[in-house]
Amino acid sequence: MNKFLSDLRAGEKGIVKKVMGNSLIKRRIVDMGVVSGSVVEVQKFAPLGDPMEVKIKGFNLSLRKAEAEMIEIEIIL
Repeated sequence: MNKFLSDLRAGEKGIVKKVMGNSLIKRRIVDMGVVSGSVVEVQKFAPLGDPMEVKIKGFNLSLRKAEAEMIEIEIIL
């Protein structure tokens, strides 16, 4: 089942399948370590829901909802 990173709730995990978006934003996300095949886990959300904190490759990363909507994932059960 494919979804976007922004669809996950705190504690859920997924495998990155594809990073979409224009070249500048996509490049920035990929440079931060969000690449195909990486396992990503949602840690928590800010009080108003934006940004969200995720754990990927052993470090925590904060992403805006708009950025998380560009990351297609496959949910790990």
